Amino acid sequence: MVHALHTSAPADGLDAEASLHKALRFLTAGSVDDGKSTLIGRLLLDSRAILADQLDALERRAAGSPIDLSLLTDGLEAEREQGITIDVAYRYFATRRRKFIIADAPGHEQYTRNMVTAAAGSDAAVVLVDITKLDWRARPVQLLPQTRRHSLLAQLLRVPSIVFAVNKLDAVDAHAEAAFVAVREALQTFAAQAGFELAGIVPVSALRGDNVTAHSALWSWYAGPTLLELLHGLPATDERHDGALLLPVQYVAKQGEQGIGHQPRTIWGRVAHGGVQAGDTVRVFPSGQTAVVSEVRRAGEVVERCEAGQSAGLVLDRQLDVSRGDWIGSAGADGASELAARQRFAATLAWLDTEPAQVGRKYWVRHGHRWVQARITAIDSRRDIRTLEDTDAHELAVNEIGRVQVETQSPLPVEAYADNRVGGALIVVDPATHRTSGALLVA
Repeated sequence: MVHALHTSAPADGLDAEASLHKALRFLTAGSVDDGKSTLIGRLLLDSRAILADQLDALERRAAGSPIDLSLLTDGLEAEREQGITIDVAYRYFATRRRKFIIADAPGHEQYTRNMVTAAAGSDAAVVLVDITKLDWRARPVQLLPQTRRHSLLAQLLRVPSIVFAVNKLDAVDAHAEAAFVAVREALQTFAAQAGFELAGIVPVSALRGDNVTAHSALWSWYAGPTLLELLHGLPATDERHDGALLLPVQYVAKQGEQGIGHQPRTIWGRVAHGGVQAGDTVRVFPSGQTAVVSEVRRAGEVVERCEAGQSAGLVLDRQLDVSRGDWIGSAGADGASELAARQRFAATLAWLDTEPAQVGRKYWVRHGHRWVQARITAIDSRRDIRTLEDTDAHELAVNEIGRVQVETQSPLPVEAYADNRVGGALIVVDPATHRTSGALLVA
């Protein structure tokens, strides 16, 4: 009898019970035509999250055949014509136990940047594995490159819970158990080599509904949880609440009816880590000016304190030159800033542009809401997604992942991405084409 691998744990800084009551944001990933959109459609259908008119439209389109559940997420005309997912589609559903926000990420290599966008804010990743594309009789089973790439990207982007759903087992019903066991062994080996823990491996048929929301009546050999049961038990992530305040300024709003120069201003942003309350001394980056927080606002109301993950409005005791792109951090006992600004740093670079990443070329990077020019001073290595080994490289091609050295035009208060997803992440933009070229994750 086969059991699912299930090793989920609560997020750091969160009470385990509290994290399980928060809405879970998860993405579906994997290769083209692995059944991601169909799986989401099945979750929506079986949880009764589809409106009656939507279901009627799908039934009319099917004309007596089984309805195409992928059409519930593939909303673009080009997606329907080509039968692939291009853009990230977000869907919402809820059960009696929990609320969910799903991101359906495209599987084609050309749209890997969209998958990265979806993964950046997710609590979990469900990576689908199409059993019909694998030679499950071979030892070891060779996984698809995109399966490995999406899993590695989810790991790099600090998605805490990674789940593999082995899909389309209905196509090999007579050998479903043997096929699942063989692929599960390959997935466990891959995860161990890549250095991440799996939250679960579940055998499913998204088309038929086996083990998605209810156990399969045909697969008595499987005694583990369904995919939905597994998702119910995964923790929601949260940035750390301890340590110094870090807040990227998104915008500054005036308030009141008094004359110009006397209007108090509210500095708005989402707290990246730490917390803030009235009476705290803060320092603005890059100006270095300090002030005392006289008032903290949230959703237009004055509150005692705001924590990591919450949008906060700060009213300072004096007027400072603060604008979008600045950072606000705690000031130490001596008034010095606790933000450690750096101009040179090492990072992992996930390259998403068709033009390769080149040493010495200038790019725009965005850190929080601040834009500065930067250049790659060295490419230390490139990760081989098949062997998971680091090899020498002089440039990074599209969808490649490597270790690089970066120099920015002016210092930035960057942090290690492993410590904080906000302070440790930058996006890279090509100054000529304005395309999003890559994602930098500070070491």
